[in-house]
Amino acid sequence: MGVTGVGSSLEEKAAEALRLAESAPEQAVLVAEKVAARAGAEGNSTAGSVAERAWGLALRHTGDLEQAVAHLGEAVRLGRRAGSAQLVGKARITLSFALFERGRTRAALAAIDAAVRGLDGSDRAEALAQRGVILAELGRLDEALACYRAALPVLRESGNQLWAWRVVWNRGLAHDYRYEFAAAEADLREAARLAGELGLAVQVGFAQANLAHVAGLRGDAPAALDYLQRAERRIRAHGAQVGRLLQDRSELLLSVRLISEARESAEQAIDEYTKERREIKLPEVRLLLARAGLLDGDAASAMLQARLAEREFTRQERPEWAALAQLTGLAARSAAGQRPRVGTRSLERLIATLTAAGWPAAAMESRVLAAQLLLDRRETATALDLLQEAGRVRWRRAPATLRARAWYAEALRRSATGDQRAAARALRSGLRVLDDHHAALGATDLRAHAAGHRTDLTDLGLRLAFQDGRPTRVFEWAERGRASHMLRRPVRPPDDPVLADALARLRSILRDVGELRRGHTDAPRLVRLTRQQVALEREVRDRTRLQPGEPAEHRPEPVPVDLLSGLLDGWALVEFVLLDGTVHAVSLVDGRLRPHRLGAEADLDADLDRITFALHRMIRQDDDPASADAAGHLLRHAAGRLDALLLRPMRELGDRPIVLVPTGSLQGLPWAVLPSCAGRPLTVAPSATLWYAAASRPAPPGGHVLAAAGPTLPGAIGEARAVAAIYGVAPLLHPAATVTAVRSGLNGAAIAHLAAHSRLAAYNPLFSNLQLSDGPLLAYDLERLDRPPHTVVLAACDSAHSVTRAGDELLGLSATLLSQGTAQLVASVLPILDTDTAPIMTDLHRLVAAGHTVASALAATAQRRSDDPVAAATAASFICLGAGRTAPLAP
Repeated sequence: MGVTGVGSSLEEKAAEALRLAESAPEQAVLVAEKVAARAGAEGNSTAGSVAERAWGLALRHTGDLEQAVAHLGEAVRLGRRAGSAQLVGKARITLSFALFERGRTRAALAAIDAAVRGLDGSDRAEALAQRGVILAELGRLDEALACYRAALPVLRESGNQLWAWRVVWNRGLAHDYRYEFAAAEADLREAARLAGELGLAVQVGFAQANLAHVAGLRGDAPAALDYLQRAERRIRAHGAQVGRLLQDRSELLLSVRLISEARESAEQAIDEYTKERREIKLPEVRLLLARAGLLDGDAASAMLQARLAEREFTRQERPEWAALAQLTGLAARSAAGQRPRVGTRSLERLIATLTAAGWPAAAMESRVLAAQLLLDRRETATALDLLQEAGRVRWRRAPATLRARAWYAEALRRSATGDQRAAARALRSGLRVLDDHHAALGATDLRAHAAGHRTDLTDLGLRLAFQDGRPTRVFEWAERGRASHMLRRPVRPPDDPVLADALARLRSILRDVGELRRGHTDAPRLVRLTRQQVALEREVRDRTRLQPGEPAEHRPEPVPVDLLSGLLDGWALVEFVLLDGTVHAVSLVDGRLRPHRLGAEADLDADLDRITFALHRMIRQDDDPASADAAGHLLRHAAGRLDALLLRPMRELGDRPIVLVPTGSLQGLPWAVLPSCAGRPLTVAPSATLWYAAASRPAPPGGHVLAAAGPTLPGAIGEARAVAAIYGVAPLLHPAATVTAVRSGLNGAAIAHLAAHSRLAAYNPLFSNLQLSDGPLLAYDLERLDRPPHTVVLAACDSAHSVTRAGDELLGLSATLLSQGTAQLVASVLPILDTDTAPIMTDLHRLVAAGHTVASALAATAQRRSDDPVAAATAASFICLGAGRTAPLAP
């Protein structure tokens, strides 16, 4: 149909709408609607087809896929009416991906195959490029790359820069999925450059998000988070779809085991994809939720999400993805203690499908899981073959986490052949790979969470050690499995004015929020400030995580038993281990290690809860004498039961002072309530190796004493004055006890006593804080100390409590101080009344000033109050952490 004059102008407007569809989709919709209406009135099918295609493409970019499919179908119809194979084919190219995103896989492939057949030259190359995108999303990466190889030279030769950019971008994604990182990064950087030249600002953002995915798979989490932040700012600024961005964020967070944040991002992605009606992406995010549940020990949730994902992938005719969901479901059932009913041939098909898809991590996991199932069935020969194949990856250029997993597979293989010593060597090699990998992380929370990659290796090491029966092996693997991030030299955050400003603003908001909550006033302002608090906390958290690590000077290794025994010098050490539902312990007394199998893990938690409840009731001084008596009886009964489980079986302890290395829920136990601990000096350490390092740390010569009190606690000022008087120093009191003043006083202190209200931020323990005169002193602030104080006393509620992550990785105020180099501290594992702590703290410091060790001073202080139930409960809430047996004041 020939068009001249006014018709020519109409076609130009349709072409303009098509151009706007990529860069300004909302504006494109307005232009396309007008052009389509006019073209219909004039019978101009050519302009109408182009306008409808622009309309459909713009709607796809804004998330209205249902209407996008309708308009693109109309573009095909009008192209046919115009008698133009080119218009029909071009409309089908766009229609195919909209159909695919709606989950109509078969229709999408039919549309794109028809487009390839009906076009030639550069247009056919566009169709091939789109076919490659669909195949890549289906998991058929080899076929996708073949399409890109055929399309790209033709597009470049014809000067079709827009589609050349698309091919380069999508080829980068395909390389990323196959762990071909150099090729992926080169393509994605080129794609970002081309998008900038073409004026596609939002697509630059998506290229940055993809570069974040590459960096994350490579193991460079700080770089990945930096890319992702920049991408998010750009994408949100242009009002583009954010579902994929949230999906990428979730996957990155999962890679460093930030599980709760990953779940949150995945759930947000589901909401966005649902609003965008992009059904094709929903099961991918369900699979992320399944993986998060599996890592979080929530096998039931993992099974549910994997089952839903598998069903949706199957309906969408995506067999590779369905196989990945099936693998995750099998892993979840195995983790739940169920024996998956799947035959050997089905396992072989699953492995073949995931291997053919070109997904190295999935292929690895399928072999490891299948081998474990086959070993349980005594099909040893096949299992060994699978483990040998999985183990070969350890010698390849692959991400550290994948190589560590390959060492795990090799350890399983060696163990199955009876060579336990070689299996242990393989496990140590896997841990070395992860230690070097984690050295790239500078942020404390990334280090702690990423240590979750170690747990399978250390758990297997423990199982092998228990089978071996030698206490030294059990001790070694117990040590390798806990608090690894605290053994690394802390990376002091650099001077960052942006971060400093964000922390100052956050401090001010937290102070105002606290005042409003205490006064129960101005609810609307409280809501506004709380929203600002959440935004600022995310800014601080994300900014801190950009900090790179430092090259590892040495890998953390368990302390040798002979050195540990020499430093104990009359003390005993007890290290607890939880494995496969059983509580174990290893004692070290007079140079001899003894293993103990103590009982069922299930027996712990109920009595721990009873102890906590009873102490709460007693500390709060209930006016009802019957209630107080009941609480005392409950405390004695529960403490006796725990004592019989945990300590009484170890008769070798005698009456020695004890270093306790707890695990799991035992981290929060007020140990002094156990009958075996009454009056006995004891200290609690995250690991024996950390205790050895802390106990070897001398007090700073000429160190000063800080006694400070924050606001809002009536007894804090009197307490700080009394403590300061013992050492002959001036106290730092409200309102002079500002964050800056207290931080300055903490630097290089021999002893620091802080009486203040505290808060444990379970959602992110590095926002745990002590309330000072101008706002909270955060754990983030403690990381910026030049010289950490040697000995700290925190007269503050819950200040000894840490949030425990996989592998007994601890995060919180006390954990931050210990990891920064504080040798020992005294803090409470429970909420306490400040008016009751002052006499306890005063007695404690009198003994320390007289030369007593911190642990013996705390034990003696508690013993003096054993006849007063309230004072005894308050004193028992305090524990000594770290060295315990070191005198903080140098002679």
